[in-house]
Amino acid sequence: VVTQFFVFLYCKCLWRGLKFVTRKFTGRCELQRICYSNKPGARRTLKIESSLRYSKYELLRSALSVHPDQVEKTIDDIMALKKINPDTNPQLGVSLQASLLQIVGYRSLMAEVEKLRREPYDSENTEHESMLMKLWKELRPDTPLTGRISKQWCEIGFQGNDPKTDFRGMGLLGLQNLLYFAEHDRTAALQMLQDSLQPKHKYVGSDPEIVDHRLLFPSRYSFAIVGINITDLAYSLLVSGALKTHLYNVAPEMAGLQHFQQIFCYLMQEFQRFWIEEDPSDIMEFNRVRSKFHRRILRQLKNPDMALCPHFSASDLHLVNL
Repeated sequence: VVTQFFVFLYCKCLWRGLKFVTRKFTGRCELQRICYSNKPGARRTLKIESSLRYSKYELLRSALSVHPDQVEKTIDDIMALKKINPDTNPQLGVSLQASLLQIVGYRSLMAEVEKLRREPYDSENTEHESMLMKLWKELRPDTPLTGRISKQWCEIGFQGNDPKTDFRGMGLLGLQNLLYFAEHDRTAALQMLQDSLQPKHKYVGSDPEIVDHRLLFPSRYSFAIVGINITDLAYSLLVSGALKTHLYNVAPEMAGLQHFQQIFCYLMQEFQRFWIEEDPSDIMEFNRVRSKFHRRILRQLKNPDMALCPHFSASDLHLVNL
């Protein structure tokens, strides 16, 4: 209780008093100081987001939830409220607008991802069925599918004869991510699928030609099921706000679904490497390896300069860097 009281006292009195003194001393408000002392990206946008959220002004707090079309007007209103002359501070409006677009873009992306996650796979929906068939063709281009309900689905890592039952947890989001991986990073996806099907051998002594069959066990995992699990991992990173670091560093304006799918591709490949490094004895260790991998990604994202997959640059998406 005492700790909470002092935190409240600091936030309500000391912190705002310190901001007032700093503004009088520097002649700049907090938003100006943030923009002028931090480079574009997560360092700047995270601080602007915090400043807006804890502002005493309703206009600044509500700016976090404005529609993207209202961002420019909102910035004008903020600068008027703060008595900042746009003619003498031309770059400030541009910087604030870029950061606010990133902030509202993150909210928009969460809504879009959540909508896909909540949409169940429907075998009566021709669009859903078309995506599923396309996934098979991308991963098994030389093997015709004998039927919609078939044991062949296990060849790409589904658990049963009908993949629709495996999408229950992540809905259509899981399918879209797998298809994006297969289409846009096809070489990596095919290699990962092939590796997932390979058995792991233990050798007698140092002779690789003498296999002790008593110590032969599979290190294989189900490619599609892992993809759905990694979709869940990426979703949890997004909802928790952990992905703000990456997205604010990669997307100069509003992040879109394609950014999320690129993150999924990166996580799939990194998990494959991590799985090999961990050298699990069997698939029963999957949850342990996944949890450890999750913690590793979270540690990386605590660095405000972190970009998980810098090779997927914002220029690939034809975005304009303000």
